[in-house]
Amino acid sequence: MDDHTLSRIDTDLGGLTQAVTAMGDLAVTQVRAAVDVFQRHDLQAAAKVVRADDALDLQDAEIEKSAVRFIALRQPVADDLRRPIAAMKIAMQLERCGDLAKNIGKRVGRMDTAGGKPQVDAIVELGQLVGDRLAAVINAYRQGDAQGAYTVWLKDTEIDERHDTVLQGIVSGMINEPGTVGDGTHLLFIAKNLERIGDHATNIAELVHYQITGQDLSDKPRPKL
Repeated sequence: MDDHTLSRIDTDLGGLTQAVTAMGDLAVTQVRAAVDVFQRHDLQAAAKVVRADDALDLQDAEIEKSAVRFIALRQPVADDLRRPIAAMKIAMQLERCGDLAKNIGKRVGRMDTAGGKPQVDAIVELGQLVGDRLAAVINAYRQGDAQGAYTVWLKDTEIDERHDTVLQGIVSGMINEPGTVGDGTHLLFIAKNLERIGDHATNIAELVHYQITGQDLSDKPRPKL
């Protein structure tokens, strides 16, 4: 390849990275906004979270088009091929995070009350952990930091364990106060949506690590921390 072609490839790949990073930052904002409206039981703000999901859908579609166009025109191999493929797959994971944040907004809008303080506090703590984990993996992608992505991947079980504890608290509250079963059901779904966002952050960590190193983490046993 001549220098001009190599320069165009670098420019195209850089543009893809910037697009995915921007989408990731928006997804983090969406997740944190969903946790915030839940904590405040702000119905108007919850409706805004639901509507804002459209922006992530559009970004996902544009990234897919750009990646497919790059592959068709440049016919990349090795490292240059991993980058557009990872971009498409990461964008898909981020779009699903947006869907889950939207679902949380919808659940908030259906709740009669804000929920019991212990359950709400526990869900907010879970949400903050998930938001931080998603932000960390987007930052790892931005910086080309394989170790940062690996660290996010290693900590996947922390979110699962926190989620299990949150569920136990919600179910106990429903048993002790049967009148809260309706809103308690919404709390269960909100907690599950957050746990699933954590799963997507882990999936993104695998993709980022593979893009940078060519090594697949999905088949690697996760050591205990």
